[in-house]
Amino acid sequence: MRPILIVEDDAALAKQIVDLFERYRYACRAIDSFDDVDVQVATLDPALVLLDVNLPRYDGFYWCRRIRESSHVPILMVSARLEDVDKIRALGLGADDYIIKPFSPSELAARVKAHLARYERLKGSAGDAAVLRFGALEIQPQTRRVFL
Repeated sequence: MRPILIVEDDAALAKQIVDLFERYRYACRAIDSFDDVDVQVATLDPALVLLDVNLPRYDGFYWCRRIRESSHVPILMVSARLEDVDKIRALGLGADDYIIKPFSPSELAARVKAHLARYERLKGSAGDAAVLRFGALEIQPQTRRVFL
């Protein structure tokens, strides 16, 4: 099982999130080095990244953009920032969701579950993109073309 990667500089909160997801039987990995988040994402190949906005050195916006350059993994930004401009920026950089601290643990778990399910469905449909034939009908899902 691919882990959920937790990128959170508040060690106590990161531990609470790990404990929460482990109760839901998800594998988790909280990182404590924030200098090479993109490399850790590439190395771990997580199922989802929970990314704090306020990180030391480079913020979560920077890491979201860097991760999106090479991965389609779901990214959920977590922040105490309430302004719409921050939410819009995160989503514009490729984040899949933006969750405001403090958050309800059950809401966080529900959002993660929904994003994981959606990502798996999308991956599954992309894997089934071979040419489909039904008699004289040919469908090419990858190019969105149909021939008869």
